[in-house]
Amino acid sequence: MELYGESGITALANLLTPNTADSDSDEDTKPGGITKLGPGDIGPKQSTQPAESQLKTVKKEGKDIWEEEEVQEGAEYDDIHDTRPQPQYEIIYKQAVTSEDMFLGMGNKTPATSSCEDMVVKVMLPDTKYPDVNLNVTNKYLDCRTPRLRLGLHLPHPVDAKNGKAQWDGDKGVLTITLRMTRDYDDFNF
Repeated sequence: MELYGESGITALANLLTPNTADSDSDEDTKPGGITKLGPGDIGPKQSTQPAESQLKTVKKEGKDIWEEEEVQEGAEYDDIHDTRPQPQYEIIYKQAVTSEDMFLGMGNKTPATSSCEDMVVKVMLPDTKYPDVNLNVTNKYLDCRTPRLRLGLHLPHPVDAKNGKAQWDGDKGVLTITLRMTRDYDDFNF
């Protein structure tokens, strides 16, 4: 048999093209013209036309371009014209560990952040004096301002803004803010 000649190429083409007469495919029609049914054929047929309720547009009052739920909380504090640099900061999670948790293992606490009660934000403010620090905290936003630096931080978890505490370390120039996180109770938070 010749591999590279005309008959070899024809034989290879016949081998690679499927023979439609001997096909056992699931897509074949049965002799009555009925196609095979699949799981997608169960239930009422969905129309391709969108429902009228989806076509109706909601009229907005005023000239607002954003919905109220689309605006991130704390966005009113963002000032794009403020050119003060952002200080270094770090976020640490803290949990209260009791002897039951340590020795008996009776609690469901884990080392994960989902078991933490407090969020500690350390803001490094070098060459700053305590009277120059202005701190505002809301449920989801922390705003720390000095004459030279400005930190506008969207918090990763909602916090209890009214019951936090702040400590100033004048030697190191570090402001430590401890905030109690407000989370829904679930398997990890109780």
